[in-house]
Amino acid sequence: MDSGMIGKIDKAKRYAEERERISFKSFGVTFRGDNNTHATQFQDGKWDCTCDFFKTRGTCGHTMAMEIILEGMLPADEKSQA
Repeated sequence: MDSGMIGKIDKAKRYAEERERISFKSFGVTFRGDNNTHATQFQDGKWDCTCDFFKTRGTCGHTMAMEIILEGMLPADEKSQA
């Protein structure tokens, strides 16, 4: 492995440890639930999910799971917004 690649690997490890450097703007995930598969998205500081519970409550187990997974990586004012 060349020295340039070694430097990039070291940098990647440091960035991964310094999560405050990362700001999510948008992303989407798929949850394979017990009954159905649901698409969950985060865009422009707001969550969306295709499940019926989200449609009536503006939050759901899928969006809450993502908040737990990403704890500390989303600004507080961007959590649980419908």
